[in-house]
Amino acid sequence: MDQTLSYDVVVIGGGAVGENAADRAARTGLSVLVVERELVGGECSYWACMPSKALLRPGAVLAEARAVPGVAELLTGTLDPAQVLARRDVFTSHWDDRSQVEWLDSAGLGLLRGTARFAGEKELRVDNEEDGTSTRVIARHAVIVASGSEPVIPDVPGLAESTPWTSREATAVEEVPSRLAVLGGGVVGVEMATAYRDLGAEVTVIVRGDRLLTGAEPFAAEEIGTALRELGVDLRFGTETTAVRRDADGVHLTLSGPQGEQTVDADELVVATGRRPRTAELGLDVLGLDGITVDDALQVPGHDWLFAVGDVTGRTATTHQGKYDARVAGDVVAARFGSDDALRDAEREAGDWSRFRATADHAAVPQVVFSRPEVAWVGQTEQQAKDAGRSVRTVSYAIGSVAGASVSADGYQGTAQLVLDRDSHVILGATFTGPDAAELLQTATVAVVAGTPLSRLWHAVPAYPTVSEVWLRLWETAGL
Repeated sequence: MDQTLSYDVVVIGGGAVGENAADRAARTGLSVLVVERELVGGECSYWACMPSKALLRPGAVLAEARAVPGVAELLTGTLDPAQVLARRDVFTSHWDDRSQVEWLDSAGLGLLRGTARFAGEKELRVDNEEDGTSTRVIARHAVIVASGSEPVIPDVPGLAESTPWTSREATAVEEVPSRLAVLGGGVVGVEMATAYRDLGAEVTVIVRGDRLLTGAEPFAAEEIGTALRELGVDLRFGTETTAVRRDADGVHLTLSGPQGEQTVDADELVVATGRRPRTAELGLDVLGLDGITVDDALQVPGHDWLFAVGDVTGRTATTHQGKYDARVAGDVVAARFGSDDALRDAEREAGDWSRFRATADHAAVPQVVFSRPEVAWVGQTEQQAKDAGRSVRTVSYAIGSVAGASVSADGYQGTAQLVLDRDSHVILGATFTGPDAAELLQTATVAVVAGTPLSRLWHAVPAYPTVSEVWLRLWETAGL
């Protein structure tokens, strides 16, 4: 080993989730080291959330402008792909993490570049492939794993050899292909289909099942499918990819579907068929583990020093929920291992130290698909609530019928639906579709988390004329 380092807490992974865990863990005087093998800021900053939304936003703005007379007449042409990609580069800081490293420094957090692997209890070996160094790292109190997830490449003949894009390549593209094929109808598949169609590519989406967005309400999936087709996306449902081949003319997919064997030719292929926890390089076998599971304190059972947060736990697949888990785990570590003096100081400042003994509550996980229309949901779908044994009813309302929506855009299309518990009269889940539907989600999230009955929510008066007035229409539809 080239050197040995010792810290109170070691966080494996310097993405947004790992950064949050490290920051919270350090708040009671603990020394914290972040180990990162790539760019500090992680997947969300450079290859997922930020660049994908930067690619999607211009098309959404153009569609919104076209829906407002007086502005629509001024518009000519379509998006400028070069300018869209240039703006995307700004959001990724041109794949330079210096500002993120500066933030770690300002927060008093250490950084070690390299790939971490367990060498024993509270002991890691960190190998830096760039300079060939190896560092022994000792965690005096805790290790928090925030290594994220990685894309799954299906076992299709020729697929891996065809060098397909994953979400990373799709969001970091330097030139828009003329023809794009997308495997998968989940969040990544739908968003990339939308973005690339806006940028002028011919897009074909191949889905094994009979619908998009299997985690959302069926009506939302149907609305998205209709919208994608109206954009000119070729959707192939119930279709298996049986072979893939790349040559000088592009990528060639052999498909088996309702129409028999088919062929799709494209310049590039995006594989968006799911992700799995990134654990292969961690050396978990040294700890007697073959994977990572956590309890509601984000602790790995049987290891009171080991915690995990974010995608690697398999409990969450969004940055915002992963950061929430990170705050919980960081607070637990800070309270359990921090100095008494620091605890007392923080306790006096906070007034209520109970937040540092939190457990994660995943009853209301928000999800947004930044397609067009946007799809946003939180809590349980109708089917999930029924499967959980709840007596439920749903109420829905066409958002375009609300005055604020009609002001926002001519021909506003969207739907709001609530899943209600018949016995307790609380909201179990909510789904919204339409332009900027994500902005309606936080109110629903608060209502689901708080478990506030409808009779009380009725007094939360929405401003007029806003799209949020749909809440009043939902109360009325529910019989209030």
